[in-house]
Amino acid sequence: MTITATSPHARLLDRLGDLAEIVDTSNLTRALYSSDASLYRVQPDAVAHPRTPDELITLVRAALDVGVPITARGAGTSCAGNAVGPGLVIDVARHLNRIHSIDPETRTAVIDPGVVQDQLQQAARPFGLRLGPDPSTSNRCTVGGMIGNNACGPRALGYGRMADNVVSLDVVTGNGDLITLGTDDVPELRTLVAANLGIIRTEFGTFIRQVSGYSLEHLLPEKGFDTAKFFSGTEGTLGVIVRATVRLVADAPERLMVALGYPAMADAGDDISNLLRFKPTACEGLDRRIVDVVAAKIGPESVAGLPAGDGWMFLEVVGDDPAEVRSRAEAVVQASAATEGQVIEDPARAAQLWKIRADGAGLAGVSLAKPAYGGWEDAAVPPQHLGQYLREFDKLLERHNLHGLPYGHFGDGCVHCRIDFPLTDRDGAARYKDFVEEAAVLVARFGGSMSGEHGDGRARSALLPHMYSPAAIELFGQVKHIFDPRGLLNPGVLVDPAPVEQDLRMVAVSRSPLSSSAAEFVEAVHQCSGVGKCLADTTGTGGVMCPSFQATRNEKDSTRGRSRVLQEMVNGSLITQGWRSPEVHAALDLCLSCKGCARDCPTGIDMAAYKARVTHETYKGRLRPRNHYALGWLPRWGRLITTIPGLGKLINVVGRTPVLGRALRWGAGVDRRREIPQFASRAARSRPIRSSGGAPAKSKGRVLIWVDSFSDCFESTTFAAMAQLLVRLGYEPEVLRETACCGLTWISTGQLDGARRQLSNAAAVMATFVEAGVPIVGVEPSCTAVWRSDAPELLPDDPNVAALDGAVLTLAEFLESDSDFTPPDLSGHTIVAQPHCHHASVLGWAKDRAILESTGADLVVVGGCCGLAGNFGVERGHHEVSVKVFEHDLGPAVEAHPDAIVLADGFSCQTQLTSLAGRASMSLAELLATHDAG
Repeated sequence: MTITATSPHARLLDRLGDLAEIVDTSNLTRALYSSDASLYRVQPDAVAHPRTPDELITLVRAALDVGVPITARGAGTSCAGNAVGPGLVIDVARHLNRIHSIDPETRTAVIDPGVVQDQLQQAARPFGLRLGPDPSTSNRCTVGGMIGNNACGPRALGYGRMADNVVSLDVVTGNGDLITLGTDDVPELRTLVAANLGIIRTEFGTFIRQVSGYSLEHLLPEKGFDTAKFFSGTEGTLGVIVRATVRLVADAPERLMVALGYPAMADAGDDISNLLRFKPTACEGLDRRIVDVVAAKIGPESVAGLPAGDGWMFLEVVGDDPAEVRSRAEAVVQASAATEGQVIEDPARAAQLWKIRADGAGLAGVSLAKPAYGGWEDAAVPPQHLGQYLREFDKLLERHNLHGLPYGHFGDGCVHCRIDFPLTDRDGAARYKDFVEEAAVLVARFGGSMSGEHGDGRARSALLPHMYSPAAIELFGQVKHIFDPRGLLNPGVLVDPAPVEQDLRMVAVSRSPLSSSAAEFVEAVHQCSGVGKCLADTTGTGGVMCPSFQATRNEKDSTRGRSRVLQEMVNGSLITQGWRSPEVHAALDLCLSCKGCARDCPTGIDMAAYKARVTHETYKGRLRPRNHYALGWLPRWGRLITTIPGLGKLINVVGRTPVLGRALRWGAGVDRRREIPQFASRAARSRPIRSSGGAPAKSKGRVLIWVDSFSDCFESTTFAAMAQLLVRLGYEPEVLRETACCGLTWISTGQLDGARRQLSNAAAVMATFVEAGVPIVGVEPSCTAVWRSDAPELLPDDPNVAALDGAVLTLAEFLESDSDFTPPDLSGHTIVAQPHCHHASVLGWAKDRAILESTGADLVVVGGCCGLAGNFGVERGHHEVSVKVFEHDLGPAVEAHPDAIVLADGFSCQTQLTSLAGRASMSLAELLATHDAG
């Protein structure tokens, strides 16, 4: 965007003075914030990241003074387009995330708007307290955003909506006034309410999930004119939250789950009103469609033990007295109209059943034949009408030739559904509008709400006349005028809304300039729906995604941020120079290509593959950076170095000398602070396979140990240990004498034509072993993973590659089928294990975990990435982030266990541990080879 001296944004920057440094008008940042988790895309003119509450107040007032529209944004997980807008987007999540106090006596917390919900839960837990509402995005959504949307979650049935958990709010209004809602009076609003009591009493607060519109019922005299509760759900259209005081609740110590099976999901809906008298805290519904998807994607065992039926409800009852909770749970089963009911007393089994609901929600958007979207996401009806609404809703889908997977918070009458809207078709936007208009009529007929928890945003604001009278709609405008007379706060939302079909993000896909030459890439990058799981720190539970964001906390370094930039690139909008756009390379620069997103992202984004493709297209037919030739061709140089006697030793010596070592690093594009790994004196493949003795007399047959370039050319003892172990188990291990490189370094540097040549040659050699029935075991996890991910994608029509997909095993996978293998007894030891990112994300680490657990050792499994990630961490410009990633998980883990066995199969992980922690590590093969069973 070009800012002229007289534009509002130029005046804003001038007004801010030195504070202008927190405002970013670059196309890169504007692209990052052009979408949220909804279907909508609106280009902001600028994005700001205030660092303190005072900066936030100053920023809002300055923008208002010069007439710049403002959209406040938390984590950007809005499903309705509440967090995108023109003008200035204010991101409160990056810096305004302080918990000021928790008072266990009053059960309240005072917080900044950017505090993440799970952050608050963790801080409140020592006091036996929690925030009641619990949306599924709790590990990244901000409490400020929850207030803006009036968020709920599964347990709103027991703990209420966000509005029910707000005490007071410090807010800057559209007038620039800083007021405290909940204590300060708003006389003009009080007068307006007094003049419209009839409308408010008859049209508002009719059932708990009436989230759409302004919640004016909280302003009634009998409700105490509670302006803080009223403000919840206003979606940033009346003011910007500076600080919030929220109510906390005590978590009941006793809980039981009740699982009920019905002939159909609508039958479960019919039974809701009958069961609410037992005061469940949660009541979730789903049907066979969701269950079948979970069974297909995760495995039949994941849905085992469900009660008989094709529709289910899961209820939770809680309390202080175990006997009373048990009695109430049994009463639910007895009173229900279910085909079968079960009280689930085993917490592990309850967790497994709840996981069906959670996994089903995540898979709903990626399991239909066509891409599914959340445009009609969270409508709600009074619970007594839910069964009939579900039947009518299925008929509506059928009439429009659409498909969806409904599920939801049945106790509140709220239904979620991802639907395969044809948004990229020429008439897609019109068909979308036709459906949501008809769906709105259906919901209104049952006395329901367009939104039950996500807010109206751009997706539903224009539909409000279906559920509210003209007088009520006019009242919204009058309320807006009191707080925001110039309409600068989140324009286009709730009052004077934009049409639902305006600004749809997906429409741009069909118009992409790359739609003919790179159609599959265009479609792939648009799979990102923006739900922002990549913003959450899931490493504590074994997650990998997204290490660069955890290090920088910058949106451009998240999987979502990169996807947004790529979407703008393929659309040819904000990012206009195609593959070579500097904004694209800035966003991709710190991607470690860990493939964590390929496993952890609910929409299946594979940013490592996208980065390789972009780099390939950028340098096609052009001179590349030095490191592409040095590190990208590393297997080639390694073979040369280990073939010529004495050359490896010479380079090792040169690399350690100050002057020549610096020159060597400069030539290779390696950071000066990195040590160059030691080359082997001779290739591992050329060394004889030795046995330590004790091999069984009868051979179990041949096994090919596929020695990758890292294990072959650098100092490593993993290959020798693996060979020794296999001999001891009675196998005849052998290696390839010819070159068979997977091309990983060519892939990571975007030299895809070279990678294809390497893969094709290697596959032709290795496939003969598959044909002969000889098992193949890989040494290096990242190279082994290539045969299951990159190779089939790069050479989809190569029969040799197809034969190797799933045939190149990890050591743990191979040992699983050997009945003679017994893990060693390591009782009394502690093992700190770092699964390689590609191992965890592509191959799966469960079998390795099973072996390690069976040793009897105390096992500490580290999530996340080591930070080296092949060539990433050694390249100039990446060292600081590489170190930060290491210090996030792996560094603290090994520091906390100074006497532990450190296990790391990846060459990168081993190198990083030695370099940054001075810790030696061993691979699984070394662990098993050096510790005899028994």
